[in-house]
Amino acid sequence: MTRKTIPVEEAAKEWFKDPEFRTAYDELEEEFALAGALIEARAAADMTQQDVAEAMGTTQAVVARLESGRGMPSTRTLKRFATATRTRLRISFEPDEPNTPAGQ
Repeated sequence: MTRKTIPVEEAAKEWFKDPEFRTAYDELEEEFALAGALIEARAAADMTQQDVAEAMGTTQAVVARLESGRGMPSTRTLKRFATATRTRLRISFEPDEPNTPAGQ
């Protein structure tokens, strides 16, 4: 059986046409941003997930979960990740979009 593959960019164009998908995607913005920052820090340190795991005293699976964006790790865990990747953890607050009600 032959399978046709569709580039993810092409599929995403279709997905984003669905308002429910767009809303769900937007609600995950912080998780995606955190996951991207973790991956970026590890790559800049030229480390594998296994390298980071060893430096943190944990397993590669834990690092993979952190980088997946499927959860919100504690500040303590983020500090351990930062130390492992020879970076500093910085947390900031940014203003909401104009006309966005508080809490949304």
